[in-house]
Amino acid sequence: MSVLVEFAIFPTDKGESKSPYVARVLDVIDRSGLPYRITPMGTIVEASTVREGLDLIERAYGVLEEDCNRIYGVIKIDYRKGPAGRLERKIDSVEEKLGRKLNR
Repeated sequence: MSVLVEFAIFPTDKGESKSPYVARVLDVIDRSGLPYRITPMGTIVEASTVREGLDLIERAYGVLEEDCNRIYGVIKIDYRKGPAGRLERKIDSVEEKLGRKLNR
């Protein structure tokens, strides 16, 4: 089974620049050992279960709760039975159909 979890979380009470807080969240994600891809609007993580993905999000919230009074979050989950590696295979499949590489 493979679960892709895309999420973005950031404080709404800390001014215009969010990068110091996003960096703290990305540190949690990176240290998790799970495969992930950063995008300008969020991060996609490949977990083996929904629970594993949600536990990671809970840990990410935890590093913001320390000094943030209001935190906004968006979560998307794509669950599919089958082997891991979907983080790359989904893009590879589209590129194959196009007959060319896309700008990743």
